[in-house]
Amino acid sequence: MNELYMMNLPLKFVNHRIEEYAMQVTFDPKEGVGNIIYNLSLVKEGDIEHVVSTFKDAFKAGVCVSGLVRIEESGETIDNFRVPEGFTGIITLCSSTLDGVLMRRGVPLTPIGGGVVEVSHRVPKRFTHIILYEHTTIDPLQVLISQEMTSVTGVMRKGSGNLLANIRQCHMEAESLIGEVIDDLSGSTFSGILDVGFPNTPALGVAVDPQYMGIVALGGTNPMAAVNESGIYVQTQAIKGVMDVSDMNDILDY
Repeated sequence: MNELYMMNLPLKFVNHRIEEYAMQVTFDPKEGVGNIIYNLSLVKEGDIEHVVSTFKDAFKAGVCVSGLVRIEESGETIDNFRVPEGFTGIITLCSSTLDGVLMRRGVPLTPIGGGVVEVSHRVPKRFTHIILYEHTTIDPLQVLISQEMTSVTGVMRKGSGNLLANIRQCHMEAESLIGEVIDDLSGSTFSGILDVGFPNTPALGVAVDPQYMGIVALGGTNPMAAVNESGIYVQTQAIKGVMDVSDMNDILDY
């Protein structure tokens, strides 16, 4: 009976999932309180020390959305998901939280897609690959990690490489509101804005609709991409759910 029920459920494309979760975001960047969207990754228990070390390095190198993390041991439950035996759950802040923060401020927006951004000498240059949210039911960044199309460690060590990022477009009439949000984020636990385009102008090579402007942010799964690049097994599910930011801790405290 459950299988028949699942078969009749409509497919949910990623742009709809982002919008659904973004409406549940209550995060206030100035106060550092409220609900955020999170990603969930699984790593083998024996690799957790290496994973934490890599995450710390990624945070120090500025390739993370946030230094906040929550670590769950095997057998523990996260939103009805039980961490399997032999694995450790790593919860990170999802950059789609930005969409929720913008929406709460009254900014009309549309999530566009996720992809790979080329970085040269610590300057983001352009998207080299992008998957549109409206055309996929699987988060683009999960796909790109599995295809080994990143070089996050290259950016961490030498300042050049390929990072995961995503882009949304916001109406140009909300430009002043967008500026206020970015100012608030600059002093918060959320960071990673790579580019804010001009109205009617492509952002890092991605076109936007007339009267819109693009905002590009780092993908929240960049630390896990760096872990994957080191040959460590990691299974990531982006845009997994919503939780209170107070349930997370600073990675530097581990």
